[in-house]
Amino acid sequence: MTENHEERARQSQVAAAKETEEALQAVASEDNPIEEADVTPQGEAQSEEAPAGDNDASLTDAPHVADTGASTDEGEVSPSIDQSQQMQEYDQTFIELEPGTIIRGKVVQISNDEVMVDVGYKSEGRIPLHELGLRPGETPDSVLSVGDEIDVYILKVEDAEGNVLLSKRRADARAAWEKLTALKESGGVIEAVVTERVKGGLLVDVGVRGFVPASHVDRNYVEDLESYVGQTIRMKVIELDRQRNNVVLSRKEVIEEEYERAKEEAFSTLREGDIVKGVVRRLTDFGAFVDIGGGVEGLLHVSEMGWSRVEHPRDVLSEGDEINVMVLAVDKEKERISLSLKETLPDPWDTVDERFHVGDIVEATVTRVVDFGAFVKLEDGVEGLVHISQLANRHVNTPSEVVQPGDEVKVKIVSLDKAARRIGLSIKDAQPKPQRQEKAPREQTFSDPNRDDSITLGDVFEDLQSYFRTVDSDDN
Repeated sequence: MTENHEERARQSQVAAAKETEEALQAVASEDNPIEEADVTPQGEAQSEEAPAGDNDASLTDAPHVADTGASTDEGEVSPSIDQSQQMQEYDQTFIELEPGTIIRGKVVQISNDEVMVDVGYKSEGRIPLHELGLRPGETPDSVLSVGDEIDVYILKVEDAEGNVLLSKRRADARAAWEKLTALKESGGVIEAVVTERVKGGLLVDVGVRGFVPASHVDRNYVEDLESYVGQTIRMKVIELDRQRNNVVLSRKEVIEEEYERAKEEAFSTLREGDIVKGVVRRLTDFGAFVDIGGGVEGLLHVSEMGWSRVEHPRDVLSEGDEINVMVLAVDKEKERISLSLKETLPDPWDTVDERFHVGDIVEATVTRVVDFGAFVKLEDGVEGLVHISQLANRHVNTPSEVVQPGDEVKVKIVSLDKAARRIGLSIKDAQPKPQRQEKAPREQTFSDPNRDDSITLGDVFEDLQSYFRTVDSDDN
């Protein structure tokens, strides 16, 4: 009896286990319902003799099916399994992020201490203030705007707040190094702003800090490097060491190449009589050197600076002046270009007879004093000569007795020869003529031949009176 009872219990447990397995198989096959001919989870075919209702009853009566939340209705599945699948599908809609990579994102929010960026992940990325790579004086909202697309470097996929930690500074630096490497290999030119003057050269911002040695700032020695701070200059990469974070650049190499091209073009195309624009670079006692493009300089002699005599170039020009000049001569072998400023200006002698006429009295300035007279400027480019005989209404031994350079005088035009470019002037004729004074009548005098001095009538009368007084006294 005991053995029969144990046998029936064992068979009941086997039947219950079988029913449980069939129920789980039905739940797991949501999209493929088990048909009567399907195999069991153990791979054994179900008995054809088993009535269909037995299977339904077993699913309904299995106590553990309700615990999993499964339903016996066709097409319904366990809520826990459905949520898991939905989460998996939801996660698959986002990109996979990996620290150390660079991706493109869109700025969605800007604050004083961070910038939020949408990088296509389930949470937004965060760029801390120190990872923005701001220059002195810049703020997040001064360099970025909501909606801007920027490249960012992934520092961490999820930080303590669940956000992706990003860096714009590192993304910019990596892009800068890649660009600098390509430029060094190709010999290309990069533009950058000079940020600071340091000992031995300049610092520039090329995405990373770059250094320009003083010897590579210009073709010639530059004494005032401070003047370059804030300027945008063009340079070539001459040294690059990423491990040491070392970038050395040269502005001189760019200028040298441009100068050689400009010089070749200038000596090939310039012709006498051409008028070109230039910039005064240097002043000397004898003239000025003018840059007519690309660093090519020509000489503007002091005698070609104006129609009037110029004592020193600084009286007419200053360094940095932009002027138009005419090409007088081009010597390719000696690499010399002669220029003229006065030839670009109207010649005052062409119309001198319209402004000045013989007999006019005008104000003028003494420019030079020579042995035979003085040269006087009537206007820029027009000078006349006052001969020594026309300086004063008296005899003049040397002109310097009457006038000195710089004196303002009135002169009368006594002759004008436009063709010969000569004007004769007179200072004495420009002054009122002095009136002649009548001489006082001379007193009549008597001369004693025995005396050297002369005797006047007064002396005679005085002597006579003395004589008569003496006679009267004698008679008494």
